[in-house]
Amino acid sequence: MIKKFLKRVLRKPAKTRLVGNAQVIPFRQHGVAREQISYGALRVTDGLQAAGYQAYVVGGAVRDLLLERIPKDFDIATDATPEEVRRIFRRARIIGRRFRLVHVMFGEDVVEVSTFRRMIEAEDAETDEHGRLLRDNEFGDQEQDAARRDFTANALYYDPSSQEIYDFHGGYADTRNQLLRIIGDPAVRYREDPVRMLRAVRLSAKLGIKLDAGTAAPIGRMKSLLDNVPKARLLDEVLKMLLSGHSLECIQQLRKMNLHHGLLPLLDVMLEQPLGEKFIMLALRNTDERISQDKTVSPAFLFAALLWHEVLAAWNLRVRQGIRPVVAMHEAMDEVLGKQRAQLAIPHRQDAVMKEIWLMQQRFEQRSGQRPFRLLEQPRFRAAFDFLLLRCASGEVDDQLGLWWDEFQDAATERQIEMLQPDTGGEKKRRRRKPRKKSAPETVEPLPAVD
Repeated sequence: MIKKFLKRVLRKPAKTRLVGNAQVIPFRQHGVAREQISYGALRVTDGLQAAGYQAYVVGGAVRDLLLERIPKDFDIATDATPEEVRRIFRRARIIGRRFRLVHVMFGEDVVEVSTFRRMIEAEDAETDEHGRLLRDNEFGDQEQDAARRDFTANALYYDPSSQEIYDFHGGYADTRNQLLRIIGDPAVRYREDPVRMLRAVRLSAKLGIKLDAGTAAPIGRMKSLLDNVPKARLLDEVLKMLLSGHSLECIQQLRKMNLHHGLLPLLDVMLEQPLGEKFIMLALRNTDERISQDKTVSPAFLFAALLWHEVLAAWNLRVRQGIRPVVAMHEAMDEVLGKQRAQLAIPHRQDAVMKEIWLMQQRFEQRSGQRPFRLLEQPRFRAAFDFLLLRCASGEVDDQLGLWWDEFQDAATERQIEMLQPDTGGEKKRRRRKPRKKSAPETVEPLPAVD
């Protein structure tokens, strides 16, 4: 760390140069070395350049390297068409319909390659009644490609062969100044794609950098445009927030900018309840910690946590109305998921996992007879138990319940039998109906013979 700092201080200042409208920042100024680029990304840029094409590492990878973060992946931008890229690399396939991309594979490393694109002129653009772009897929040059990107920090092009960065919109200075700024007129860009408002919140929270005042200003009055975004795209962006490793900061930023209303229906209501807010914050913190430790995270578990207190409220209401607890729980789950699906396209495959986790919460209270042993055999037991621990930590249920199950699941059989609680008769055995006794057949007197 000290060596890196001394190199930076003692490094001779290097002058930038202009190539067209791009400011070209030399390696001696930015310090991002070719060796920091992944093997696959280097193979792709070297291969495309050897074939006579332009090729750059672009977007989040360059931004993250400048912020001294480890990029999640390395994307490549080029002037080669998808078909030309596929001809150069043996293991390559074209994907997508609206945006045709190429995935080039090197073992487990998959490098995404996109062709330079341009923004369609306003009079030729295909938009909906709110101004959202429906078609934006025409090839262009590097400068046009930079103009259609969302934020200045994402419009930086790194050439591994020269180790230079091409900057068309001042993204290098913004990144160094820890600032996230949108390219062009914020109101126009948000109207073109309202999801950019969510991306602005997510990236500023994830990167820990300030959102430019001009970029943030229109969000409050334009947030209703999110209602016109396809549900699948909205779900994708929400999942990126929740699984970014900085979900806690993202939710707090959403609340600060008043963007959480309607995004996750009922989330604003839950966050106003003391137990609900504590439970959700614990769930988000737990998710962030797991991601930082490279542990797996289930989207279904996270959605189950976010919606739990609404399910619980709907369940309690039905129980008070005299509906049987199990039936009440099924009705409550269907009601809450139905309301949520009106805004976010949560896949039905997630529903089954969420419902299993919710249903098992009632069964944790049953600690007598064979019921605890049967619960341990459930495939989702571990996820449901982790969910129970969150409920304990938030104060919703007694800590002793979580401690009991923590010991019971790992105890020897003899100890498990000792831990069982006496059966209070809550589960009555069905009485077998006694078979009816067959009545003896009536004897019929024979009629007297008639002469």
